[in-house]
Amino acid sequence: MTKRSKRYEALSKEFPSKEMLPLDAAVALLKRSANTKFDQTVEIHMRLGIDPRQADQIVRGSIVLPHGIGKTQRVIVFAKGDLADAAKEAGADEVGQEDLAKRIKDGWLEFDACIAAPDMMGLVGPLGRVLGPRGLMPSPRAGTVTPDVARVVKEYKAGKVEFRNDSGGNVHAVVGRLSFDDEKLRENIRAFMDLVIGMKPVAVRGTYLRGVAIAATMSPSVRIAA
Repeated sequence: MTKRSKRYEALSKEFPSKEMLPLDAAVALLKRSANTKFDQTVEIHMRLGIDPRQADQIVRGSIVLPHGIGKTQRVIVFAKGDLADAAKEAGADEVGQEDLAKRIKDGWLEFDACIAAPDMMGLVGPLGRVLGPRGLMPSPRAGTVTPDVARVVKEYKAGKVEFRNDSGGNVHAVVGRLSFDDEKLRENIRAFMDLVIGMKPVAVRGTYLRGVAIAATMSPSVRIAA
């Protein structure tokens, strides 16, 4: 059993374990836990009625949240020529080809997003064993394999968030920080929820959205009445 701090145990007495709260009340309660020395990250967790073993029920996508995530993301790009120049101009932290691939093979993973031009996938493909398990492998479906690398770099720098359901049919994502004012945090959460709800796979039968909760880095979760 995980040992909880006295602070966490005290907070859990204030957080309802089963009751679902309206979004505004849930955010207000969560923000009352902002009594740490650092600005806690806020995450959303959505339990979906999908069968993650079926390819036609995968829920995966990305979103540029209305107010970002409160963090500047480190973005690398595999590109050459004009596309490499465009990526640098757009603010990419690292741009390269074989040299960049070698650094990753050697264990360098100090970045939050990896983007690749289509003609770079022959080089990037073998990195799947390293990048895939960490959710960093570029893919056309996620929009990270693209000829428009500059646009995607700017999106990630503005706070773009990627998500994909896990093996239990749950979707998790960062939606901001506790320092955000209530309205901005609510707008980010609502934008993410609306996107995922609108992505219901055609093959899903029965209840699609089974539960939603938000939590900060060092707080209990709060269930939302979606």
